Amino acid sequence: MGNFKTFLKAGHAPTLFSAFLYFDFCFAIWVLNGAMAPFISEEFNLSPAQKGFMISVTILAGAIMRFPLGVLAQYIGRKNAALTEMSLIFFSMLFGYYFVESYSDVLKMGVLLGIAGASFGVALSLGSGWFPPKYKGLAMGISGAGNSGTVLAMLFAPPLATKFGWQAVYGMAALFMLIPIIVMIVFAKEPPDREKQSLKEHLSCLFEKDGWTFNFIYIITFGGFIGLSNFLPTYFYDQFNVSKIEAGQLTMLAALMGSAIRIVGGWASDKWGGINTLSAIFGIIIITMLLAGLPIGVTATTILFMICFAALGAGNGALFQLVPLRWPLATAVAGSMIGEIGALGGSIIPNAMGISMQTSGSYTWGFVSFAILAALAFIVLRIAQKGWTKKWVGKGGTAIIKKQEIDAEIEERALAS
Repeated sequence: MGNFKTFLKAGHAPTLFSAFLYFDFCFAIWVLNGAMAPFISEEFNLSPAQKGFMISVTILAGAIMRFPLGVLAQYIGRKNAALTEMSLIFFSMLFGYYFVESYSDVLKMGVLLGIAGASFGVALSLGSGWFPPKYKGLAMGISGAGNSGTVLAMLFAPPLATKFGWQAVYGMAALFMLIPIIVMIVFAKEPPDREKQSLKEHLSCLFEKDGWTFNFIYIITFGGFIGLSNFLPTYFYDQFNVSKIEAGQLTMLAALMGSAIRIVGGWASDKWGGINTLSAIFGIIIITMLLAGLPIGVTATTILFMICFAALGAGNGALFQLVPLRWPLATAVAGSMIGEIGALGGSIIPNAMGISMQTSGSYTWGFVSFAILAALAFIVLRIAQKGWTKKWVGKGGTAIIKKQEIDAEIEERALAS
């Protein structure tokens, strides 16, 4: 507890909480169509491929919007960028409540829901911006734990859709969006780690090999998380004939593990290094994805997904422990760029699952294809880390602590005693 208090004092706790809440509510809205997919697909009698495409539209839209929001945040500030985004989300939810009446409207709504998916890089940079390098992993882990918004969506959207209709859920989401807006206005402060840079300098990370290595890794960790989060309600409903509400609850159990363990991933990476943590995590992801494709019961499948989501969540925290170490002055832009490509990867799972079911009558090949992709990402990580530890990060992916930081910590401990 004492160490956690020291951590909070090292930064600005109200801003960290505001960033978490902002990301949490945005994430809940981003996955709304996934949570309500059984309702929507039943009403419009969708094929497996149409179900996968409907879910992937929202993921793709959110991915595309991430990088522009990250660049905007560099010019108007992360707090202002967050408030702008949340205001747009509020009006988008009103559109969903009043105007969505057909499958084509659902696809349009999927694009608008993507606005909420753009929050990632800004939320993490805002939350961690007040903290020194040795605490960046934990701060980003706490901010990133806002992907627990998946839990809120899966837990509340299906029962509300059952009682009031799935379109009404959009209207309720608009009202709830006012909560993080008010908290952000009152409690958040713009972090000081901001420099005036040209657009070319902001975009430089797009042309670096390290950036694309991070992208590939994040396609697995975050792409897997968001892809599975959106598709599992449909999977449980179709595969095991559970009710729509039960499908959401089973997905919630898995998503909860991924959200909670993200913080652990950031903490473990601060302690043992992001590279070491990611290496172990990839082994778990590959094994659980292969096993999930086997014909096992709903209980065993749920447990496997809980383990898999825990690994995916920890992997997200581990990767973003490395991002501010690699791009200390452009964390928001680099984070948004990596988050954008990673979220694009999230569209792989819904489409792969839909195509697998439509062509073979089974979801197995969807799981196998993602496990193969994860194995390739692991190989890329092990090759790339040899160069990383020689240039900008310590052994295993730990932060390189400069002499002045060590002296400051010694002085801090002396004063405390």
